[in-house]
Amino acid sequence: MTTDPVDTADFYALEDLLDPDEQDFLHGVRKYMTTEVDPIINRHWQRGSFPFEIVPGLRDLGLAGLPYRGYGCPGRSFLLDGMVAMELARTDPSIATFAGVHGGLAMGSIYLCGNDEQKQRFLPEMARMDRIGAFGLTEPEVGSGASGGLRTTARRDGDSWILNGQKKWIGNATFGDLTVIWAKDLDDGQVKGFVVANDTPGFETSKLEDKIALRVVQNALITLTDVRVLEKDRLQQANSFRDTASVLRMTRAGVAWMAVGCARGAYENALRYALDREQFGRPIAGFQLVQDLLVRMLGNITSSWALCARLSQLQDQGRAEDRHSSLAKAWCTVRMRETVGYARELLGGNGILLEHNVGRFVADAEAIYSYEGTREMNTLIVGRAITGLSAFV
Repeated sequence: MTTDPVDTADFYALEDLLDPDEQDFLHGVRKYMTTEVDPIINRHWQRGSFPFEIVPGLRDLGLAGLPYRGYGCPGRSFLLDGMVAMELARTDPSIATFAGVHGGLAMGSIYLCGNDEQKQRFLPEMARMDRIGAFGLTEPEVGSGASGGLRTTARRDGDSWILNGQKKWIGNATFGDLTVIWAKDLDDGQVKGFVVANDTPGFETSKLEDKIALRVVQNALITLTDVRVLEKDRLQQANSFRDTASVLRMTRAGVAWMAVGCARGAYENALRYALDREQFGRPIAGFQLVQDLLVRMLGNITSSWALCARLSQLQDQGRAEDRHSSLAKAWCTVRMRETVGYARELLGGNGILLEHNVGRFVADAEAIYSYEGTREMNTLIVGRAITGLSAFV
């Protein structure tokens, strides 16, 4: 028996949680990504280059700093912000990461940890994407242990600070205008944040080459050699790693949304392929084992999307805590990894060719799985919440 297929872009009508104007905004992002980014992204992924030609269009969409209020920012809901992150990743996870680093990590650090003067000085230009930001926390020898093990140092010198050290995997830093650098204060041992212009003497970047994931993202190794930063550029509300963690709590939710988008992109391309690809005289979408893979993928995506939607609602209500973001990031990235694997399996050998738009999601999923807190670290955060016992080293 043959019936008309259901539109599975949103199986449980979760977009209906958005207001009509928010839906229009989301659909505008979708149209731009589909018409302007999708046709060119494989070429850039293959070359490891960034499509700077799309930045004006992203600027016109007005999606930078979407949930922040005031300071030239849109002041929209976290729910819309999450669905936009998903929509970007649905076409390309690298573009979602670019936007997340700039609008989430960099702008979010200033929004949550800066004083009013700093917000007024930096955020309007960043919201317009006139200045692009990066976020420097991870180091060559320090990843999950950043809370107490940072080796980048900050030393007070009159009305300035002197920064020394290295940062690794810093997206946008090769071409950005400013980077939020997190460093340990030599006097009190606390982690503090600094807004550093990338053209400051002693600030050097080198692009990380030969990546197998998120190849469009321009990750850098940053070397800071006696970089002088004025006290007015130290984030005045960032006095310990607890303040840094407030930024990560917010952006970790965005990464969970990106995981849903990555899985969704792989699934939708696999579904189109299954409907077009014929074996034994009919489309493979009509075979039981292929339908089993498609339904497994759809279940992973829909459950993860629903989890993220509730997390964003908690954010909008001011009720989201570390445990909520950590569960979403851990769960959604595992389901994403499984889903992109199913998509590649469905395509067989064609799944490793860029032209079929699944292999890129398979590769990019590996980076999303690891950054903004590994599955293991996020599991320990949730485990501590539900048992009251810390299993951290």
